[in-house]
Amino acid sequence: MLHPRCSTRVCYVVQCFFMASPYFMQSRSVITRSGIQNAGCTPAASLKSKLTNRRRNVDPVSSVAVKVEEDDDEARICEQRPSSAPLSTGGCPELFPDRTAQPKTETDTLPLSSHSHRRRQLKVEYDGDEGATPVKTEHWEPLDWKKQLGYIQEMRSGRDAPVDNMGAEKCYDTEAPAHVRRFQVLVSLMLSSQTKDQVTAEAMQKLRAHGCTVENILATDDETLGKLIYPVGFWRTKVKYVKLTSAMLQKEFGGDIPDSVEGLVRLPGVGPKMAHLAMDIAWDQVSGIGVDTHVHRISNRLGWLKKPTKNPEETRKALEEWLPRELWSEINWLLVGFGQQVCLPINPLCSVCLNQHSCPSAHKNSPTKRPKARSPWSPSPTSSFKTKTEPEFAVKDERTKKEPRSTPISPTTQRRKLKSKVNH
Repeated sequence: MLHPRCSTRVCYVVQCFFMASPYFMQSRSVITRSGIQNAGCTPAASLKSKLTNRRRNVDPVSSVAVKVEEDDDEARICEQRPSSAPLSTGGCPELFPDRTAQPKTETDTLPLSSHSHRRRQLKVEYDGDEGATPVKTEHWEPLDWKKQLGYIQEMRSGRDAPVDNMGAEKCYDTEAPAHVRRFQVLVSLMLSSQTKDQVTAEAMQKLRAHGCTVENILATDDETLGKLIYPVGFWRTKVKYVKLTSAMLQKEFGGDIPDSVEGLVRLPGVGPKMAHLAMDIAWDQVSGIGVDTHVHRISNRLGWLKKPTKNPEETRKALEEWLPRELWSEINWLLVGFGQQVCLPINPLCSVCLNQHSCPSAHKNSPTKRPKARSPWSPSPTSSFKTKTEPEFAVKDERTKKEPRSTPISPTTQRRKLKSKVNH
């Protein structure tokens, strides 16, 4: 047990230590009678904290920084954090660094001006990337296409091409029910692939006489159906496609054809060209341009495409990019008839075409034929019209009898002659 004098001396030493230590001077607290715990702050310290808080409230740099960074999530969290948050023990945060509710972060130690300047640059760069408007490309269209189209319409004003009298619009029974007419339109389009319109019309006449409905097609065996549609191109394959399509229409669409391009192309043997034409003819809806071999060939010859295309589907997409939509339904039968009469696949009649001076392919695919040497049995030059219209078989036979041919007939020529005999 310590002596009373020693105890008093020890208390004095401890009291002096408390008074001399700045840490214990700042952390001492006194509980008043009202129960509020006040830190041992001097009046000067309290006044200093008030002035500091007031200066922070009116600091223009901080307000500007908050406004600039209000769209940034990370910066908004840092700026909205109060610098002088109320403490659990109350009092001045400068005098209680160890009792602050939130620890200082790296952003608190950085100057607001430099931080806002750095973030502002990033923000401007980010907005520029996101809000940049795409570069507008100019609308491309062929040169003089309206003039060329007007000439084609003038040359097609007679409407005397095979497609005008024997196309898919003329092959269905006008007195049949609506769903039967639509089915006949689809069948005629399926048969017209790789086939002349004359052959397609003849096959559709025989099918209509037999009964061109979904039920009758399914009840007909393949051999009989093949005889009805012969001699259309690839008739065996088309027999299979027509039967499969009829079964699918009966099972999924109640005997009618789909009313959308997506539904039509699902049918066996139906491509985009047939689907768009069926939508136009059967449903009276323009969904796209029907591009067949004639439209594909003529569009490339006239230069109506930004770059040459390799197949009809590429041509369809290229035409739809610039051709006005009100011409989509008309352009098919215009170019098909024009290709059947003037712009032929082989040796086009550029000399009678009104577009021969503006077409980039004029006279390139149909070179001028040199006049042949006149023989004793050939007609006089004045009867040039008869030479074009009269058949040349008699002249060839007579020449064959007098002087035998030195070169054999090529297989291509034989096939052409056979096809011409079959068509006639």
